[in-house]
Amino acid sequence: MTTPNEKNDAIASAARADAAPSVDTVAGAETVAETPLDARQAAINEGKEIVVVVAIALALVLVLRTLLFQPFTIPSASMEPNFYQGDYIIVSKWNYGISKYSLPIAMPIIKGRIFNHKATRGDVVVFKLPSNPKVDYIKRVVGLPGDRIQVRHDQLYVNDQPVPFTVMGAVAAEDSPGGQATLQREFLPDGRAHLMQDMVQDGRADDTEEFTVPLGNYFVMGDNRDNSLDSRFSPEDPSEPGVGFVPEENLEGRAIFILMSWKEGSSLWKPWTWLNFKWDRFFKGVQ
Repeated sequence: MTTPNEKNDAIASAARADAAPSVDTVAGAETVAETPLDARQAAINEGKEIVVVVAIALALVLVLRTLLFQPFTIPSASMEPNFYQGDYIIVSKWNYGISKYSLPIAMPIIKGRIFNHKATRGDVVVFKLPSNPKVDYIKRVVGLPGDRIQVRHDQLYVNDQPVPFTVMGAVAAEDSPGGQATLQREFLPDGRAHLMQDMVQDGRADDTEEFTVPLGNYFVMGDNRDNSLDSRFSPEDPSEPGVGFVPEENLEGRAIFILMSWKEGSSLWKPWTWLNFKWDRFFKGVQ
């Protein structure tokens, strides 16, 4: 005979059994939630997210590099005393609009410049070499379309007017025969001033013919006047081929500041030279 207490215990046990699922049931539910098909779909979704993030990052880099800014390294001494070999400069690409050379790969379908803005005298420009668009050059604009440019006895003339300059003293110049050059400050017709240096009196490029700048082109010169193959030299010159006139569509942008500078011998392939900086040339503006 069953006592009342035993009946109550039996009823309570049955109620607990009905309310809670068995261990086997819970395990079965977890197994269903992690089927191979669901795991594969989760991996696919994660892969899609990664692809989207990478695509957005690449698009931003392309826009920044194409329309806004691009870094360049100064490879020679032709722009001393303002830019030295090893300087890492930032170029603003939106100043002159967009041309086929604004893109990492030249696009022939773009003719001329879109949103074209003219360069001004004194701008330091990076451009594609007209005779070899695979090569980047950096020079200073001294002649605009229609200008007449000539150098007479070490002095620049624009439209038959001498461009004034002041002598500031001697500076060291490794590429000079005497190891030094004369530092000068030149004042262009539009009022902009910049430093330049002269190493040789009456050198080959110190007396030139008169050049008339064609429409849609610019006349450029290096600040290191005796060590610059620029618009004073013809691209067809057999001994020292130069730049000639620079078409406006070849302009890539205007140099705006020096980000940093490495000493000679530094290289990305030599990790021990990565910090071999010229610390005094960080974040220098461009005259």
